[in-house]
Amino acid sequence: MFLLRWMWANLRNEVLVLPSRILALAWVVAVLLLPLAFPDAYVLRIATFACLFAIFAASWDLLAGYTGQVSFGHALFFGAGAYASALLSLRLGLSPWFTVWIGAAVATVFGAVVGFLCQRLRGAYLSLATLAFPLIALGLLFAFPDFSGGELGVSGLRRLAASATGNYYVAALSMLAIVFGLWLLADSKFGIVLHAIRDDEVAARASGINTPRYKLAVFALSAAAAGFAGALFAHYLRIAGPSTLEVALSFQVVIWGIFGGAATIYGPVAAVFILYPLTEWLGSYGAFGELRLLAFAVIVLLVLLFMPRGLAPWVRDKVESQCPRCKQRNRAWRSVCRLCNAPLRLGAA
Repeated sequence: MFLLRWMWANLRNEVLVLPSRILALAWVVAVLLLPLAFPDAYVLRIATFACLFAIFAASWDLLAGYTGQVSFGHALFFGAGAYASALLSLRLGLSPWFTVWIGAAVATVFGAVVGFLCQRLRGAYLSLATLAFPLIALGLLFAFPDFSGGELGVSGLRRLAASATGNYYVAALSMLAIVFGLWLLADSKFGIVLHAIRDDEVAARASGINTPRYKLAVFALSAAAAGFAGALFAHYLRIAGPSTLEVALSFQVVIWGIFGGAATIYGPVAAVFILYPLTEWLGSYGAFGELRLLAFAVIVLLVLLFMPRGLAPWVRDKVESQCPRCKQRNRAWRSVCRLCNAPLRLGAA
């Protein structure tokens, strides 16, 4: 009873006080209950991919949104996790429950190496440099086809669960844990330092912050999350191929990040859950089969034109307002702050 009272008190005082948190709670409940409402295998397949790509998008946002290190080659870490887990599972017969963690570890090493090599680069130079790494990785895979499978990739992998529902819950629970973990990290003192590096790295270094160490750490953390998603993706598809390293995948995650709202974590996740099922749904209709990419582009352009900060921040600003005194967020329709009672609108008591 004490635990239930504690949970209800936190739910009432921390979650139900803001519309954005209520929406996040509703999304979590919907993710967990989806197989009960829609047990169809096709729906679960789309939802599983959405969960895996949501991890990928959140990992990119931690690196690019919070630190300002915009990566155009983020698929390198996704593909590194996929190939590492696939090869270990297939060649050595290891359980995929074990190899997905090794895949994340290998991606972490790749992230640390890329971060170290690109420490001195800024802006467009950094983005173009990161773009080269997945191309190099593809060249190496094609150069050793007996080991990597070449253009066909590595197939015949084992799934982590036998049923569609089981695989969905593996992806969904992993996504919830990683996304909320990244959000807590970004909302901590570590995230504040990342903001400082993004806004003015010279000033951050002058204030005593070891900026190279933080940039290297965020590269490694972002790569670890992306690699874990790639490993799960490979075992769900039962194949790890060159598509996990394609430049198109790197640009796709950039679109998700900008569409949803950078430096939010939840914004790119929301973008994946909106755009990925939408494009699949449009592709299921013959009339939109050839035009779904055009429809996708139009939707993205409209959001960028009318919501330049992204979809999630735009929605949040519509339903919430920030207190000018204590900087806490409140429901948009409140006249005084819920914490310090400062007036939120002109003329409010």
